[in-house]
Amino acid sequence: MFFGINRKKRFILEIQTELEERVILVGVQLGQDESTAESLQELAELAKTAGAVPVGTVIQNREHIHPGSYIGKGKMEEVKELLFALNANGVICDDELSPAQMNNLERELECKVMDRTLLILDIFALHAVTSEGKIQVELAQLRYRSARLVGLRDSLSRLGGGIGTRGPGEKKLETDRRLIRARISRLKEELEDVERHRQLLRSHRDAGMRKTAAIVGYTNAGKSTLLNTLTGAGVVSEDKLFATLDPTTRILELEDSQQILLTDTVGFIRKLPHHLVEAFKSTLEEAKYADYIIHVVDAANPQAELQMQVVYETLRELGAVGKPVITLMNKQDLAVEELRDSQADYILRISAKTGQGLDDLKDLLEKLLSDGLILIERLYPYAEAGKVALIREYGQLLSEEYQADGIAVRARIPREIYGKI
Repeated sequence: MFFGINRKKRFILEIQTELEERVILVGVQLGQDESTAESLQELAELAKTAGAVPVGTVIQNREHIHPGSYIGKGKMEEVKELLFALNANGVICDDELSPAQMNNLERELECKVMDRTLLILDIFALHAVTSEGKIQVELAQLRYRSARLVGLRDSLSRLGGGIGTRGPGEKKLETDRRLIRARISRLKEELEDVERHRQLLRSHRDAGMRKTAAIVGYTNAGKSTLLNTLTGAGVVSEDKLFATLDPTTRILELEDSQQILLTDTVGFIRKLPHHLVEAFKSTLEEAKYADYIIHVVDAANPQAELQMQVVYETLRELGAVGKPVITLMNKQDLAVEELRDSQADYILRISAKTGQGLDDLKDLLEKLLSDGLILIERLYPYAEAGKVALIREYGQLLSEEYQADGIAVRARIPREIYGKI
């Protein structure tokens, strides 16, 4: 009986081993660019997040990427031998491949070939939870696939097409293209509805006179952990790339009764696929419309400076410039050196996990909010008590005294509501 159980366990283990995706990571280093090795380390983390096991790395030094096969013929032979030696069953390239490059690599290597974009899309599909996130991911995937339908012409072809006629393969190609176009149009309409809803929420927030701060940063820098620690938002927070995709907005209550809205955004990454930037534009634009940018940096990461550059480049692409930037050098409990950020207006050193430095952040936010307030001292008749309630909700009520002829108020108020009171 026990012998049978052991055989069953061994059989299950063999099946799991067969299903395990063991991949070789391949990158091309152009000229004097020395960041390829670090980019491949990040690619390895992406592969692990997607459920694959990186077992080998290959880097080729070239003047330019091979237009037909990404890497040269000699390097392909090296990769092929490595696949056999390491019992790997897939290859992931560190750049976006053209249809021809992907087809040629799959034909020569006789295994599954993926590129960085396809891998990131797979991770996004894995982590999409809300309907908006799922729509955005599917839209990005369809845009990626539609650009590659022509490259799949051979695999879609069939025997039997007569002379002068379009064969069944071509018909399938045209059918797939038409279906994808129709689906993209439908998804874009759904996404426009979601975007209108988001703009409506944003207009309500603006009408509420509350200031907003967008939490941005490289993926896995600790943005969701920061939001959870400050507000108890309960956002999924894991030590994985792109653990959260959907933006979450929460109110942060400050000591002097002031409030600010904090919005967690999707993480940035180097070589962020264009399809994703387009699909997630409405989500990423939370940073564009925010009053402040809170830039979270993983200070313990050796590539922190490069990651900061990627974040600022992405913010410029989105048009989220000209706002006060608070850079939080996170993970100080793990950091080994002191980083600087010349593009930030304020720099604080914190640990979102332990709470270190978060009181300093709250003090800074209080100061920034107070600097934007107007000090008033006024006596309101009891018939205008509603104005005092407005001050209490959106301003900072320093004192109020009920007198015979009205309410004596001393307060700081946002400029936006000055005309109303």
